[in-house]
Amino acid sequence: MVNQGARRGMIGYFYYPIILLLLFLIAISAIYSVSIGQVHIPFNRSMNILLHVLTNGKLGSSDAVGNQSYFTIIYQIRMPRVIFALLIGMGLSLCGAVMQAVVQNPLADPYIIGISSGASLGATIAILVGFGASAFFANFGIAFGAFIGAVVTSAAVLLLSSIGGKASPVKLVLSGVVVGAFCSSLSSLVIYFANNAAGVQQVAFWSMGSLAPSSWDKVPILTVVVLIGCIIFLFQHRVLNTMLLGDESAITLGINLSAFRKIYMILAALITGTMVAYAGTIGFVGLIIPHICRGLFGADHKRLIPATLLLGGLFLIWADILSRIVVPNVDLPIGIITSVIGSPLFIYMIVKKGYNFGG
Repeated sequence: MVNQGARRGMIGYFYYPIILLLLFLIAISAIYSVSIGQVHIPFNRSMNILLHVLTNGKLGSSDAVGNQSYFTIIYQIRMPRVIFALLIGMGLSLCGAVMQAVVQNPLADPYIIGISSGASLGATIAILVGFGASAFFANFGIAFGAFIGAVVTSAAVLLLSSIGGKASPVKLVLSGVVVGAFCSSLSSLVIYFANNAAGVQQVAFWSMGSLAPSSWDKVPILTVVVLIGCIIFLFQHRVLNTMLLGDESAITLGINLSAFRKIYMILAALITGTMVAYAGTIGFVGLIIPHICRGLFGADHKRLIPATLLLGGLFLIWADILSRIVVPNVDLPIGIITSVIGSPLFIYMIVKKGYNFGG
C-alpha cells in the first residue's frame, strides 16, 4: 500500500509538467513537419510563416511570408497534413482507450468491432464500382463509402452482440471478429471479380493508410467529429473507470454498463469511421498509445485520456514525418510506419513482466 500510494503521489507530481511538455513537443514537431519534404524550408522561416498565419499578421516576420512559394507549400499543402496527423492520432488513441475499457481487454483497439473491415469494404466498393457522374460522389465517394461501411458494420456488431441478452465484453469482441471477417471476405470477393487494375492498386494503397489526401476542405468535418468525441469522453472518466471494475461492481453503484457500452461503441464507431474514411486504415495507434500512457499514469481515465490524446497526436505527427523522409522523394503509406514502430513496442509490452491492465 505504501508503494502504491507513493507511486500515485509521483504520478500526480509529474503529470502536469509532462502534459505541458507534450504540448510543447507537439508545437515544435508541427513546425518541423511543415519544414521538411521535397522542398526544404528553414525552421525559423517556417515558424515565422506559421506565426504570421495563426495570428493574422500580428506576429511573425512579414519578410518570411514574402516568399510566395514557401507560403503556398506550408499553408496549402503541409499545414492540413499536420492537422490531419494531430487529429487522427488523437482520435485513434482516444477510441483505443475507450474500447479497451468497454470490452475490458488490453488488446482492443478502434478496429476490434470490425470498423476497419467495414470501412475497407465500403471504400473498395466505392473505388471499384464508382458512383457515376455526381459531383459530390466524385469528390467524396471513397470517404462516403468508407464511412457508411464503418457505421453499418458497427450497427451489425451491436445487433449481433445483443441477441440473447445484454451485450457483454466477450460477446462484443466475438461479434466484432465475426463481422470483420465477413466484411474482409466480401472485400476480397469484390477485388477478385473487379476488372480494374488501377482501382485494385488504389484499394491496396488506401488500405495501408495515408495522409496525402489531406486538404483544408476536409479539416472542418474531421475537427468537429474528433473534438466533440474528445469533449464527451473527457467527462465520462468515472463510467470508464467503473467498466474496469466489471458489471457486478457497477450494479452496486447503480450504473447500467450495458447501455453505456452501446453508446460508447456508437460514438467510437462514428469517430473511427470518419478518420478511416479520410486517411484509410492506420493500425497500432489506438493499441499502443493507451498502453504507454496507462503504464506512465495509471488506469484512472481522468488522467489517462488527456495524456493519451496528446501522445497520440504527437506520435502520428512523427510517423508522418518518418513516412516522408525514410525513403527520399517517396511518400510511404503511414500505416506501414505505425506498424513498424508499433509491433516491437507491443511485443515488448506483452513480454514485460508485471504489466497489469487495471493499473
